[in-house]
Amino acid sequence: MATVSVTFDNLGEAAEIERGTWPEDQPLGQHFSVRRWLPRIVALLARDGLRATFFAEGLNGELYPDALEALRAAGHEVACHGWRHEPWHEVADERDRLARARDALGGPVGFRPPAGRLNAGTPAILRELGYRYCSPAGSRAGRLDGLATLPFRWELIDAYYYLPHFATLRERNGDPAEPMPPAALRERVLEALEAHTAGHLTLIFHPFLMSVGDEAVSVLADVLEIAGRMDCVRMDEAAAALPDDAGPPRLDDTSWDA
Repeated sequence: MATVSVTFDNLGEAAEIERGTWPEDQPLGQHFSVRRWLPRIVALLARDGLRATFFAEGLNGELYPDALEALRAAGHEVACHGWRHEPWHEVADERDRLARARDALGGPVGFRPPAGRLNAGTPAILRELGYRYCSPAGSRAGRLDGLATLPFRWELIDAYYYLPHFATLRERNGDPAEPMPPAALRERVLEALEAHTAGHLTLIFHPFLMSVGDEAVSVLADVLEIAGRMDCVRMDEAAAALPDDAGPPRLDDTSWDA
């Protein structure tokens, strides 16, 4: 059985606040990724009858409760992407941040670590706090300390192609250091979908990267059209279907901030 999940990471200004690049005089709660692009993404998903998973930073539960509730009302899953998009393998107080994000987001069951890497104690903390799955970087699903683990592959993320700070990771994978055009993302993702005949495949897009241009939006639309003909499930549904006796996942310890 082959399933695919379309997922979206990083909403609003959370990451910019974490990096210290958000202007102090700029009002919160009006970020273009939420107010402009999220409705268009939801409309594209509805066009193809798809339900997706949105990994949102916990801060969004305070800044955009209306947008998150609208996602749930449309049948989508809201999961956790840290508190303010902090590189997770550098976080020392992860239990506090996961608990705060859980409460702000209304009890999500899924977690994706910003920068793709877990800490050794993350799975146990997630289980303690009621999370049922995680989605770090990797290439094979499995169970990590009993927790369902649904990895993603870096080359199936739009940011891998578009953002300058992925240069080291691109070079490590044999791709150009310079950002790549949307056409390269389209080719790689459609090839992965065509080759996908068993297991679970995770795709990741970022609402703020729709601003790359019309071609980026077109790539998303093309991918959703293909996914709509497949067994496309939310991440929580894929996690629930993972056998209790699944073996360990195959994880990837590289990161975009390496």
